[in-house]
Amino acid sequence: MNLNKARKARDRARAREQARENRVRFGRTKADKDLTSAELQKSEQALDGAKLDKPE
Repeated sequence: MNLNKARKARDRARAREQARENRVRFGRTKADKDLTSAELQKSEQALDGAKLDKPE
């Protein structure tokens, strides 16, 4: 096999794998991001509301 063809095939395979990872990492819609943010904020508020104050 021609070494240039092998190198190019390897590079294309790496690029496809990187694209797959990027789709998973960055492929969220704005609604998904807003929902996650709202859930995080709600859980933080619930945790803060359940804290006990230490007497000084």
